[in-house]
Amino acid sequence: MIAAQRDQHGVPHAVSCRALGVSQSWFYKWKAGVLPPRAARRERLKAEIARLFKQREGKEGSPRVTAALRDAGWRVSENTVAGLMREQGLAARATKRRKGTTRPGRGRWRAEDLVKRKFAAGGINRRWYGDGTEIATGEGKLYLDSVLDMGSRRILGFCLGGHHDAALAYGALAMAVAVRGGAVPGVVFHTDQGSEYSARTFRQACQRLGVRQSMGRPGSALDNAVIESWHSTLEFELRSLRKFATRAQARTAVAAWIEDYNHVRRHSALGMVSPVDYERSLAGKDAA
Repeated sequence: MIAAQRDQHGVPHAVSCRALGVSQSWFYKWKAGVLPPRAARRERLKAEIARLFKQREGKEGSPRVTAALRDAGWRVSENTVAGLMREQGLAARATKRRKGTTRPGRGRWRAEDLVKRKFAAGGINRRWYGDGTEIATGEGKLYLDSVLDMGSRRILGFCLGGHHDAALAYGALAMAVAVRGGAVPGVVFHTDQGSEYSARTFRQACQRLGVRQSMGRPGSALDNAVIESWHSTLEFELRSLRKFATRAQARTAVAAWIEDYNHVRRHSALGMVSPVDYERSLAGKDAA
């Protein structure tokens, strides 16, 4: 009687195969370095998933990884990708609740809420959303104000500074208007009721630029959920991972991250393309 072949721990191969749910013929082919085509493809796919996950620094889950694989020519379902990510222990980090920087204006003026939580835009340059947040550094806080176009999820303008005030908010808005060619008559710019947005100088700037101000209710983050969500992404993908010794380091990192967000990061609402690629597709349709 021929003795059963055993592995390095003395366990019969037949027992190991049953535990793994594979056939003995598959096991011997694997041991010999010759996997069946389907199994070999699975191993290549797992390796590519791991590479993409590492490349994006663990920021992206199965939907975006699947989109990247399909762009590279793989024919694969999101469920398959999710399963292979679980097998390898690849899971995007949990988001953290961000700390807000809103300071309600002391004056009575506030803009009418033109959005009323109906955030969809129906196209670019129709609804912009703005807000501020802070970034900790070894030299003290650095403040970021940003402007997002809901039509493409693109960050059109941003401004970084040591003070969270009307000048910082105007810097972000002016950059957004410049990116759009210097004229955006009628665009709705929705924010909270922070003092930087209710300041006379900021209101006058909006009037000069043809921007219609809109504001949510005091203390209601949900009234400005679009930009709140973007700042949560910033927290998840940058602030929670990096520590900045200086404000200069933070400026460089934030600018690079926004560039990546606009040009590389895929959005499910845009058909898994980046904001800039989505706008290019719109321009192509208009030209056609």
